[in-house]
Amino acid sequence: MLGASVQRGLALQGHAVDWVRDGEAAEAALAGEPYDVVLLDLGLPQKGGLEVLRDHRRRGGHEPVLVLTAQDAVADRVAGLDAGADDYLAKPFDLDELAARVRALQRRSSGRAAPLLEHGRLVLDPAAHEVRVDGAVVALSGREFEILHALLEHPGRPVSRARLEERLYGWADQVESNAVEVHVHALRKKLGAELIKTLRGVGYVVPRRP
Repeated sequence: MLGASVQRGLALQGHAVDWVRDGEAAEAALAGEPYDVVLLDLGLPQKGGLEVLRDHRRRGGHEPVLVLTAQDAVADRVAGLDAGADDYLAKPFDLDELAARVRALQRRSSGRAAPLLEHGRLVLDPAAHEVRVDGAVVALSGREFEILHALLEHPGRPVSRARLEERLYGWADQVESNAVEVHVHALRKKLGAELIKTLRGVGYVVPRRP
């Protein structure tokens, strides 16, 4: 029930969420392409969350990890952090707080401290899920917002179409072959053709401002 609630809540915030229900499945998921953020329950069947986390860090896994657990004693928090967790949230928790902690982990992993992403006249607010140009709100779909968010996190760094698809779609979602291109085209119409560049064979990039 908690997993389903978290998945729905984060999906409403615009996140693509893959949900697994035991430690062995979590280990298999973490062996694939890296995630933006990992939410890890310590009380997993088949293989405990702490063991999954320790093994993942030993293999070089670097994603930010937020531990979710009912074990809120100090010793358990210390064990989770020492195993490689970046943050800790005890059950029961508020979904708004969880979403805020996920945003904070995304900021830190991107090397940012400021909550807003600013690029010239454009400002993206992840918490409000809002984009403004010269102070005026620009209406974007959820997936348009996520693509823009991904590109603005690292101006000048190309992001591949495959990586954008992973950010937009969970395992159960059907992905159209030209979905990313359609969303990028819509963003260019709304925000200007020069904002997002296509690098053929590489991906998309928002150029750094001089």
